[in-house]
Amino acid sequence: MVFPALTWVLLVVAAVISAVGFYKFIWFLSVGYGLAVAGIGVTILVIAIARGDLTVIMAVLCVLLIIYGVRLGGFLLVRELKSAAYKKTLESQTEKPVPMPVKVTIWISVAILYVMQTSPVWYREATAPGGGQATAWIGAVLMAAGMILEATADRQKSASKKIDPHRPAMNGLYKLCRCPNYFGEIVFWTGVFVSGWSILRGWQWLIAALGYVCIFYIMVNGAQRLEKRQNKNYGGMEEYREYVAKTPILIPFVPVYHLVKEEKGEK
Repeated sequence: MVFPALTWVLLVVAAVISAVGFYKFIWFLSVGYGLAVAGIGVTILVIAIARGDLTVIMAVLCVLLIIYGVRLGGFLLVRELKSAAYKKTLESQTEKPVPMPVKVTIWISVAILYVMQTSPVWYREATAPGGGQATAWIGAVLMAAGMILEATADRQKSASKKIDPHRPAMNGLYKLCRCPNYFGEIVFWTGVFVSGWSILRGWQWLIAALGYVCIFYIMVNGAQRLEKRQNKNYGGMEEYREYVAKTPILIPFVPVYHLVKEEKGEK
C-alpha cells in the first residue's frame, strides 16, 4: 500500500508546522523543517500507541525523529535570534519579497517532502511494526550517529565563531570535512532510509528513495552555496586556501574538494 490509512494525518501535521514559513520564508526549510520532522515523529508514536502495536524499535525510531527535529529546529531558531552575523547572512539571501503563490507552492512541496523523508518509519508502523528488526536497529544506530555528528559540528562552529567571527571553523570535525553538519544530516537520513529496508514493498521504495535523494541533493546544494560564500569571505586568507585544498567538502575521506567551479584569476 503506497499510502496507508492515516498518511494524510502526517501530511496535515507537516503542513501545519511548516506553515511558520509564511512568517519568515527561510523557515520553510529551516525551523519549520526541524519541527515538522519532530511533529511527524510524535504523530507516528501516538498512532502506534493508539493502535496498541508499539514495539521497542518503533519507539526508538520515533524518539530519534523527535529529538533530531527539536534539536535542529531549536538550534536554528536560537542561532537566528542571537547571532547578528547569521541574521545578516539570512537577510542577504532573502532580500527580495517572495510572491504568495510561490510561498504556497513551497509550503505544499516541503510538507510532502518531509512526509516522504520520514516514510520508512511510517511504513514500518503502518504495515509491519515488528518485522525485520535487524535493519531497523542498524538504521537507528545510524540516525543516532548522524544526530550526534550534526549537533557536535554545530556546537564546534558556534564556539569557533565566538572566538573569531571573521574566521571559518577549521578544527574538530571540520578537519575531516568542511561541512560536517551536513554530513551528519546525510548520515541521519541514511539511517531513516535503512530502517525501512526490510519492510518496504513496491511503490513504497520509490516514495522512500525520492525523500532520501531529495535531502541528499539539498545537502549537496547547501554545501555548494556555503563554499561560494566562504570563497567570497575568506578567499584572501592563505590559511583558508590551504585548508580547502586538503579537506573534502562534504564526505570525510572522499577526495571531492570543490562543488563550485573556480573562476579565472581566483586564487
